[in-house]
Amino acid sequence: MEIRKMAEITLALVKELRERTQAGMSDCKSALVEAEGDLEKAIEVIQKKGLLKGQARAGKVATEGEVRTWVEGDGKRGIIVEVNCQTDFVARGDEFRNFVGKVVDLAQSASRPTATDAASLLATKVPGSDETLDTVRLALVGKTGENTVVRRWDVLKAGSDNELVLAYVHMGGKLAVLVRAEAPNAAGRNSADFKQFIENVAMQIAAMSPLVVRKEEISDAQVAKQKEIYEAQLREEPKPKPEAAWPKIIEGKVAKWYTEVTLLGQDNVWAPEKGTIDAVRAEVGKALGGEVKVHEFVRFALGEGIEKKTDDLAAEVAKMTAG
Repeated sequence: MEIRKMAEITLALVKELRERTQAGMSDCKSALVEAEGDLEKAIEVIQKKGLLKGQARAGKVATEGEVRTWVEGDGKRGIIVEVNCQTDFVARGDEFRNFVGKVVDLAQSASRPTATDAASLLATKVPGSDETLDTVRLALVGKTGENTVVRRWDVLKAGSDNELVLAYVHMGGKLAVLVRAEAPNAAGRNSADFKQFIENVAMQIAAMSPLVVRKEEISDAQVAKQKEIYEAQLREEPKPKPEAAWPKIIEGKVAKWYTEVTLLGQDNVWAPEKGTIDAVRAEVGKALGGEVKVHEFVRFALGEGIEKKTDDLAAEVAKMTAG
């Protein structure tokens, strides 16, 4: 019977495996021992263990990370993605940032999602590789020790030659906005005034967080819910006003609410003396020779809506000192 001698596991071999996999030195040595000194087999061992680690950490809450955008040079299409991890330290690392780049690259060639679910994107193969994006994600989780989640993404596309898609990123990727708007003509689309207006609108959306562009986009159910809230507030007042006056009061509150949740109804933050966004829009349109339209926007704030875990220090200390 032929006895195969195991290759010597040298420091140079361990270092080469580390360079190729970015795994820890002890993990690399263990993988080489398991693979009997075969470097290629050791790489497979590292990858498999990395995937297992990634799967084990799938339940960890990930609220840090990055929101990143990409817009075509001609402004015809824009992409926005949110990728989460557990700590800001990992979010600032090259490996995580490179992974976010892969997500953006794949999103560029994908169709618009029907929802914020990124499952179809994760099942897509990374160009130049046989691995899916999810496989790459799990490997990253194994390396960083933190759960990584491709949470959501979206794309805006210009619907005509006079439309423009523009992106605004705030706080280094903590918040980002995509806006699709239309100029009255080709000259207007290429004008500095139009682009400046859209940039200001994007910053307005980032700062003031409107729900929709115009009040016609708000559903009857949303309005009805808001009226219920206002009615409940009137009932809780120490000295309630006569119920006969409530309908008029509620209508006034709803009108005020429209100015808060609709982009066009909000007072602009960059030149308050000019009034609402709608008033500024009309002014810019007049200067460009027609109507300027804001069609839609997407606003992603990092970790919004995710319940963050808060540690109870007193409870932890009590648990550790319990007999």
